[in-house]
Amino acid sequence: MNHPIRVLFLCTGNAARSQMAEAILRNIGKEDFEVFSAGVNPAAEVHPLAIQVMRESGIDITHHRTKDLSEYLDQQFDHIITVCDKVRDACPTFPGDPHSIHWGYPDPVLVEGDEETKIQAFRKISSDMHNRINLWVLTQRKLLRDHGIKTAA
Repeated sequence: MNHPIRVLFLCTGNAARSQMAEAILRNIGKEDFEVFSAGVNPAAEVHPLAIQVMRESGIDITHHRTKDLSEYLDQQFDHIITVCDKVRDACPTFPGDPHSIHWGYPDPVLVEGDEETKIQAFRKISSDMHNRINLWVLTQRKLLRDHGIKTAA
């Protein structure tokens, strides 16, 4: 088992869901994980509400930029995690046969309504991601320890 565990989060625009997941895993996983995110059709910028919601969680992603999947196609990862249904079906093959995981989340960027409705959609996804990633990190750290690898927690 590799340490740190290399993870790539993928979605369509790399503006919200994958950016949030990357930031949450980096925050929870510490040095046990190397975390990246990309999109198959990257947006011009990280969505301002994703930045705001992450800030509310104590995580600063103002320095993040959207990235195209092509930046990572020649790299090896332990896990490729898709966070939107469109990308799950179109995910390319990566070197080293990484474990593919799908965690589908609705796109908060597409939510219509007033500002409060929109921010609540981002908060819901952030909360769901925090819960899922926290449990996943516990599992991955147990696997590392089972292989005799010391972890951050």
